Amino acid sequence: MTKIVGIEGMSDREIAQAVDEGARFVVFHYTISILVMTFRRPSSVHFIPAGKNAVVAGLPYTLLSLVAGWWGIPWGPIYTIGTLATNLSGGKDVTHAFDLGPQEVAEQAPPVRPVVQQA
Repeated sequence: MTKIVGIEGMSDREIAQAVDEGARFVVFHYTISILVMTFRRPSSVHFIPAGKNAVVAGLPYTLLSLVAGWWGIPWGPIYTIGTLATNLSGGKDVTHAFDLGPQEVAEQAPPVRPVVQQA
């Protein structure tokens, strides 16, 4: 199960209402380089309420990349620039992945028909 930062104490209904009002789920990236190895990884999913600045929520990942991302050759600078572009534009919006909760999925599933065997 994916950890979602920022929904602690919220019910499913409160989350759905917040998303309807413009809240979103966002993933940030960070880059770490060690000379010949460079790692670009996603953060946990962050819940960003409507009206809140996602760039501020991604600041720790951006700063980590600025300090530790440049040092790998050749991918360090390339991945770091991409990471900075993603994070400074508010992260990658993954709200679409949370559109249907378990209850809605169950309601939209086709009914199960019993199999009748004839003798």
